[in-house]
Amino acid sequence: MDKATFIARYGGVYEHSPWVAEEAYERARRVTDPARLAEIMAACVDAADEATKLALIRAHPDLADRAAVGGLTTASGEEQASAGLDQCTPGEYARFGALNREYKAKFGFPFVMAVRGRHRREILAAFEQRLGNDRETELATAIREIHAIARLRLEAMEPPTAVDRRLV
Repeated sequence: MDKATFIARYGGVYEHSPWVAEEAYERARRVTDPARLAEIMAACVDAADEATKLALIRAHPDLADRAAVGGLTTASGEEQASAGLDQCTPGEYARFGALNREYKAKFGFPFVMAVRGRHRREILAAFEQRLGNDRETELATAIREIHAIARLRLEAMEPPTAVDRRLV
């Protein structure tokens, strides 16, 4: 598929980071298998410098942030809803808010977790556990979680149509 079509199709797989699809294009333009495409895109992220990785992490929204609900990408909104983050009790919203602030103050970027299929209590427990990590561990963990999110998004996509598969 041509570059514009590829970027239009896959540019949102990594949250607000179409550069990943742009970087992956030459190696991935003929790939239709979601697992292989995920590997190629992950390799592009892994090869990026730390500043670029930090920008990618910072492109992710806070979890269970009621103020951001209207500003979430469709994929992020669906993922958070699948974990029940849109149905938190007032106490849970307060806990998520406090953890979001504490985590960002400690690490300088938002807590990222592939939440699809998880329950909010599990997410809160992971949040609390990961606050005990050092920054280097959390940076690596956030990138792994972002790769998991991307893989899930790719697996959920409809296969490319015959028109999309045109090779240039």
